[in-house]
Amino acid sequence: MRDKQFLMIPGPTPVPQTALLEMGKAPMGHRSTEFSAILKEIYADLKWLFQTKNNVFIFTASGTGAMEAALSNILNPGDKVLSLVIGNFGERLAKISTTRGADVERMVVDFGKTIDINALKERLAKDVNKEIKVVTLTHSETSTGCANPIKDLLAVIKEHGALSVVDGVTSVGAMEVKPDEWGIDILISGSQKGFMIPPGLSFLMASDRAMKAYEECKYPSFYFDFAAHKKNLEKDTTPYTPAVSLICALNATLKMMKEEGLDNIYARHKRLALGLRKAIRAMGLKLFVDDDNFASYSITAILPPEGISVADIRKGLKEDFDIVVADGQNDLKGKIFRMGTLGYVCERDVIGSIGALELTLKKLGANIELGSGVKAFLESLI
Repeated sequence: MRDKQFLMIPGPTPVPQTALLEMGKAPMGHRSTEFSAILKEIYADLKWLFQTKNNVFIFTASGTGAMEAALSNILNPGDKVLSLVIGNFGERLAKISTTRGADVERMVVDFGKTIDINALKERLAKDVNKEIKVVTLTHSETSTGCANPIKDLLAVIKEHGALSVVDGVTSVGAMEVKPDEWGIDILISGSQKGFMIPPGLSFLMASDRAMKAYEECKYPSFYFDFAAHKKNLEKDTTPYTPAVSLICALNATLKMMKEEGLDNIYARHKRLALGLRKAIRAMGLKLFVDDDNFASYSITAILPPEGISVADIRKGLKEDFDIVVADGQNDLKGKIFRMGTLGYVCERDVIGSIGALELTLKKLGANIELGSGVKAFLESLI
């Protein structure tokens, strides 16, 4: 049906009409007093959302841009980086660190697994001379639907003294994350995730320790320069031309989020994700991340039934129901499909998507009892 497509992927995510209407307005001047007033509100609201007293910078870039901003402002050639890799985006942080001339060591686990706390303790304990300057890690790994035990991992990193750079792209605004309390030095996210607006903006929180590291950076980024963004943030503006319409949309969705409340937002994401996982099990399918304790509340990765391809599942959902789910990435392409419960998603959306998945699989010849998944999801809400 025309104009009825629903994105059940980890990003871009559905956008509320309130935000779309803001984007439909003629853009205002980015140096105007009216726009500065909007930015002032947003800068304050971002601190609320990130649960921090530190500044949160806005970049006109994707989440990868914020990753590069993080590392290009704190690393010097030869600096030692320990990258904790549980998926494609953990690996991306390692690759970006390498481009900055850093000496990168990877701690890699099988995708779908989390970093073992004892293994991290053991590795950092061996660094008696404190040569490891930065540890990069992912909270919610978008490529696998796995969530690191980030609070515990950060406690180990903090004890060592290294700077922590956390990919919170699919966790900020969806899952509890407390950078000040847990000791995160840099936390990043992107607009097309929990923020409920289209792609084009990314966000970066920098602690005092991160800003001190920036002061010692020999070759900081020009476009993402921390000092330039901090200076302009204090004047309620931006150093370069921002995506004005996206920022106006962000102002609207941040107000929606404040009205819902952080605790309610976190509870909604947890409820939908765990309910979806129960539905998938009730249908007889297997989850890529089996343990609910290490499951992301933003994205769920699912293995297709034997003999049925991911491509056919995705095609059936899109052609028959206008529902889009994501394929796996890189080595996982064609091996898993991913369903999002991130951002502007409610119970109605998940119920419809589960029902559509049941019928799609049935048409493809899977041994599925129609209604089993929907029933399990509904029961999870009682």
